[in-house]
Amino acid sequence: MIESYLPLLAVSVGALAILPILLSARRPNLREFWTIAAAFIKFSVVMIILLHSQSGEVLQSTLIEIVPGISIVLRADTFGLYFAIIASGLWIFTSFYSIGYVRGAGEKHQTRYFASFALCLSATLGIAFAGNIFTFLLFYELLTLATYPLVVHKETPKAIAAGRKYLSYTLVAGLMLVVATGLVYYYTGTVDFRAGGILKGAGLSVAVIVTIFLLFLGAVGVKAGLMPIHSWLPAAMAAPTPVSSLLHAVAVVKSGVFGVIRVVGFIFGPEVMEQFALNQILMVIAGTTVIVASLLAFQQDNLKRRLAYSTVGHLSYIVLGASLLTQLGMQGAIMHIAAHATMKITLFFSAGAIYVNLHRENISQLDGIAKVMPWTMGAFTVGALGLAGVPPINGFLSKWFLALGSLQGDTLVPMLILVISGLLNLGYFYPIVRRAYFGDPEGLEGYGEASPFMVVPIVSAAALSLIFGIFPNAFFGFFDMAQSVAVQLMGGTP
Repeated sequence: MIESYLPLLAVSVGALAILPILLSARRPNLREFWTIAAAFIKFSVVMIILLHSQSGEVLQSTLIEIVPGISIVLRADTFGLYFAIIASGLWIFTSFYSIGYVRGAGEKHQTRYFASFALCLSATLGIAFAGNIFTFLLFYELLTLATYPLVVHKETPKAIAAGRKYLSYTLVAGLMLVVATGLVYYYTGTVDFRAGGILKGAGLSVAVIVTIFLLFLGAVGVKAGLMPIHSWLPAAMAAPTPVSSLLHAVAVVKSGVFGVIRVVGFIFGPEVMEQFALNQILMVIAGTTVIVASLLAFQQDNLKRRLAYSTVGHLSYIVLGASLLTQLGMQGAIMHIAAHATMKITLFFSAGAIYVNLHRENISQLDGIAKVMPWTMGAFTVGALGLAGVPPINGFLSKWFLALGSLQGDTLVPMLILVISGLLNLGYFYPIVRRAYFGDPEGLEGYGEASPFMVVPIVSAAALSLIFGIFPNAFFGFFDMAQSVAVQLMGGTP
């Protein structure tokens, strides 16, 4: 470990941008300059950390020791860096997109919106670089509080109700995380993440292990959208679309599944998970969530709600991969974090462009829109096919490794779930694409694409899904990073 200010700087950039954003409230162009500048600076710092990582260095910032064995530590290990690249990179896309969205939709409280967004990304990078459970807990709760103003941004009764539901779920999850953290510290004297598990060799009883596991599962499972503690997620669609993108593709839900892998690989470890059959519990919950969420997606006419249930299902692909306790399954799970991020942000960006440009929110209203918004619907189609697992989009590659992980673990049920859910994905996305391309347009005369601030990020995110599907190591070495973490956690040959 090398002490460095860089992990702290990467986390702090968003928070440091809040004051200039607030002070520029009456000068929108300057306010948005600070937003864009912070996004690029944060990403640049993460890239510098990546260069150090490729040289074999692990950078960390030790801030303060609370009590012996518990410190606030930011550590850029490979898994945290993987998540940080995704979050900081897609924040650039979301920042540009947000400018087009809030201006096009005439949103109120735009300064509060951009300030909250900046704080959210600081919290997300804090989660990514958390060196122990205590630091993870602090930033996990900060993310909850920072996203609440975004969920209730429109201040309608529906938005307020969604915000209450969001807080009621996530704050209870936070309390469970506090208790779980305390128990781990009580029984082991440490809270530092450790590949192979903190609890390995702790000699705890079945009752204690299962209790700690269920507490952690409830804590991270809420943000990971596991059923039946998922319902805040569709309700949160009352928020503006860039917020939905933040919730579903970049920050909140990805923090949940990131937390699941931290729990499985770094707190319990594969030996303890298998010894106490904890992975079986996780596998049943994840498999059920994948199928049920896909079926519920068919019932949604509102485009964002259909995408929300799609998110619930795809998050559980990641959890399912982790539950396999195989190297290839874990690698597929980690790869799907990035794949789902680029694909789902494309879909939500597209939904927002349709709403701002055409004021249409329901799938039944989308007849013929591809004729006036060809770039948007082309990108949407790429994202939809990728989520269904169609090559050469990156969703195919991550699902392929999940299937290989199922075979590696000598269990065919998870692979069967992947096949069925892929067909269900095609089933609930097909009507959207069919209507857009082959429906008869009504009332679309004189319309075209949305603002370039929106269209360019949409097309760019779709392009990334294709690039990472064909060249999985492009730019950042995501494939090698996912493989390295999987080998570290589960063993095997890289």
